[in-house]
Amino acid sequence: MTVPAAHQGQPRKAALAAWIGSALEYYDFFIYGSAAALIFPKVFFDESDPATATLLSLATFGVAYAARPFGALFLGHFGDRLGRKRIMLFTLLLMGVSTFLIGCLPTRAQIGGAAPVLLVLLRVLQGISAAGEQASANSMTLEHAPPHRRGYFTSFTLNGTQAGQLLATLVFIPVASLPEDQLLIWGWRIPFWLSVAVAVVGWFIRRNVEETPAFVQQAAAAEGVARMPLLVLLRDHWADVLRVIAGALVASVSTIFTVWALAYATSDAVGLDRSDMLWVGALANLAALGAIPLWAHLSDRVGRRPVYLAGAAGSAVMMAAYLWAISTGSYPLVLLFGVLAFGVVYSAANGVWPSFYGEMFATRVRLSGMALGTQIGFAIAGFAVTFAAQIAGPDGDDWGAVALFTAALCVPPVLAALTARETHKVPSERLGLREGRPAPDRTPVEA
Repeated sequence: MTVPAAHQGQPRKAALAAWIGSALEYYDFFIYGSAAALIFPKVFFDESDPATATLLSLATFGVAYAARPFGALFLGHFGDRLGRKRIMLFTLLLMGVSTFLIGCLPTRAQIGGAAPVLLVLLRVLQGISAAGEQASANSMTLEHAPPHRRGYFTSFTLNGTQAGQLLATLVFIPVASLPEDQLLIWGWRIPFWLSVAVAVVGWFIRRNVEETPAFVQQAAAAEGVARMPLLVLLRDHWADVLRVIAGALVASVSTIFTVWALAYATSDAVGLDRSDMLWVGALANLAALGAIPLWAHLSDRVGRRPVYLAGAAGSAVMMAAYLWAISTGSYPLVLLFGVLAFGVVYSAANGVWPSFYGEMFATRVRLSGMALGTQIGFAIAGFAVTFAAQIAGPDGDDWGAVALFTAALCVPPVLAALTARETHKVPSERLGLREGRPAPDRTPVEA
């Protein structure tokens, strides 16, 4: 298929917009994770019971994941009806505003129980925003990408997510080094206030990207866009939605690495320095920035399934090694296994899923399919942190139980990949079709 000259530069523009927008948006999302592990138990919850305060704080981290399926229903619907670009702009604005307002919240000491309630409400808005961010950015990049390089180009969305996590960690390192009283009074607010600049920069980058040719052609076709994309999705692609839900559970590796392992390592049970542990996250994310596009490029050559399977199965083993390293209290071991587990092995699954999941769906339901499937799975993965805190025992130091729990959550992604079709060589216009024929379409034109 000949690419129009006017479109030849769009794949790179779309990848850049996805990378930068995701980096800036997930900077907002991940600074909450660091704060939930290190700061919020002392600011928004009862300090007289540290274990309960930490558990409640980690639960607020999971609240955003509970909100994400509802955001996926709403944003997926409009993304498949109005276009990918509008949703990308909306999610960026919503995340920036809600994150800035978290930095403005009064503490529990100032307004009592209303403080954690307001915190939860703003965290819900973060979750709704995140629900549409990756699905819209992935759809935008996938539909702009050359057919033989879809894996590589779509990986920039997740590469941007890792960059956002890296930026959040680097911002928190000097903040976490402040004296305790200054940290709890004003220091923790600075990373949240920076989200204003985040939103402005991301907005100007994304507004200059064109809508995808696939969506424009779909809107102009005889059948047009689906009036109710969710109904079409559940009728024609329900099995793929279930696969994506199961596959998205691999994100539990990220949440447990980012939040629970950080809280465990800096607890009295282990006693590692919190700034040192933030550097583990920073270096692991730095490694991921290089590993993600390499794994994705490999998937363009050998297929999505083998690369994804290696990442999902390998993560179960490497996370156990990482948690064991933390239990020893040896910082060199923690650093080594942290970079290997999260920066290298997990990146195989993390870098491939944007193309792997997106290629399962046809254009008219792609954003809905990716959003709904991933966000239900991510909701479960988000609360993995809360469950991990509970099964870790009263002292929060049963790392073996958490390692087994993490491994169990890696089983559904493996099964999902084993039952999925290989799509890396399927032409873009035939994605979402069955055995060279369209999926049954019994919907009237207006559907």
